[in-house]
Amino acid sequence: MGNTHKKRKAGNSLIKIGKNIIIIFITMTISLMPYTQVRAMTAKQSMTHQLNQVIMKEPALQGAIAGISVRSAADGAILYDYQGDVRLRPASNMKLLTAAAALKVLGENYTFSTEVKTDAKKIKKIIQGNLYLKGNGDPTLLEDDIENMAMAIERIGVKKIKGNLVADDSRYDHVRYPLDMPWSDEAAYYGAQISALTVSPTKEYDSGSVRVKVKPGTKIGEKVKITVTPKSNYIKIINHAVTVAKDGKKKIKIEREHSKNTVTIEGTLPLNAKESKEWVGVWEPTRFAATLFKQALTERGITVTGKIKTGTVPEQAKLLTKHQSMPLSQLLVPFMKLSNNVHAEILIKEMGKLKKGEGSWDKGLTVMKSEVAKLGVNPNIMVIRDGSGISHVDSVPANQLSKLLFSVQKEKWFPVYLNALPVAGNSDKMVGGSLRKRLTDPSMAGRVRAKTGTISTVTSLSGYVNTKSGQILIFSILLNNMLDETKGKKIEDTLVTILANQ
Repeated sequence: MGNTHKKRKAGNSLIKIGKNIIIIFITMTISLMPYTQVRAMTAKQSMTHQLNQVIMKEPALQGAIAGISVRSAADGAILYDYQGDVRLRPASNMKLLTAAAALKVLGENYTFSTEVKTDAKKIKKIIQGNLYLKGNGDPTLLEDDIENMAMAIERIGVKKIKGNLVADDSRYDHVRYPLDMPWSDEAAYYGAQISALTVSPTKEYDSGSVRVKVKPGTKIGEKVKITVTPKSNYIKIINHAVTVAKDGKKKIKIEREHSKNTVTIEGTLPLNAKESKEWVGVWEPTRFAATLFKQALTERGITVTGKIKTGTVPEQAKLLTKHQSMPLSQLLVPFMKLSNNVHAEILIKEMGKLKKGEGSWDKGLTVMKSEVAKLGVNPNIMVIRDGSGISHVDSVPANQLSKLLFSVQKEKWFPVYLNALPVAGNSDKMVGGSLRKRLTDPSMAGRVRAKTGTISTVTSLSGYVNTKSGQILIFSILLNNMLDETKGKKIEDTLVTILANQ
């Protein structure tokens, strides 16, 4: 027993000596490290601690799922990873993948054309044949562009078309909605139908929709005043909304009937109240575009004797005029900054048409997955059902989004990609975009370029942040199963502010 006790004491002494040697070794190792390396380790530990504190203590994250990835923009090293490999719904952060693939496939100078053709044998004052309006996917086509094409027909000297006005949207298939789009989004501008021939109401380019403005009347009890842009007989307005006293409630409801273009407006609007605006997706955007074109021709004294129909342009048809869209480099600005879902889906179908000969989601998504794989992203561990992120089935790991954002820096088109991202705190809508009212404090404004994302119970933010120490950090924050998306956005801003202060 005595010897055993002595052996234990000796053993304990050896353990203590061993521990002291390890401590001395670690101390010597740290002391031999360059000061900047030690400081970097401390900074990383501090950042990790601060981020963890938010994640663990934020009440709004209780019961929710967060996926967070932070990388160095310089070498791509992961600096922070909280469930970064867990697949989560990305919402509009999916557009980061779509934009990168589109730039790789189409190129920054790519444009879309809209053509006017005829199958008449001779172009005279009276055209004996059909007039064709051929869409090739331009998501930025405006009423002004349609009017300019009508003016071009007028300049040729045409006065009458003795035939039909045929709208051709055959470049893409006729599947109008992404696979998993909620039925409740059908009448919303962000759920507008996808067509190769579509018109935007304003220079925010919400393709396939109209803008409805509601203003109060001049006296109590009077119906509110309605303005629809673009104006046409394609949309039928039923106005049940009335003007109430100045201290009355502002409660306006604008709804479009399923499968129709009947928009009902109900509610109340106080005297002198600010106008209400809503963008409403139209039913069958192809026919809407043709209706606007026929209207523009009529206004210039050009008669179309036939009807508006849908069909395809014959091979022998002659080109009368065409409109060319802005290049993709410019188109990406409203697409990404304003998070335009229709643009995303059109780009998917265009990639499918160009690379696989079919303008469909099936072919387009195949192309998109192939292209992002070339950027080091692994599409095999993702679920990708659309290009916009409107689907609640889409699921992507945060580490994959941060990897994409690292990889695209090496591409020649990266300046275009970066320029398209919303800039935090910049009030200009086409600069700040969906981040213009966030991170507005002077210490943060202009330091974050990132893509936002929101669908029901989901909020996301992925992009680049300039830190106080002069580094650029890449981050991806995906928050799912949120009870309140607004609180989710505040959490995102808090996390990004921590990164900015490193």
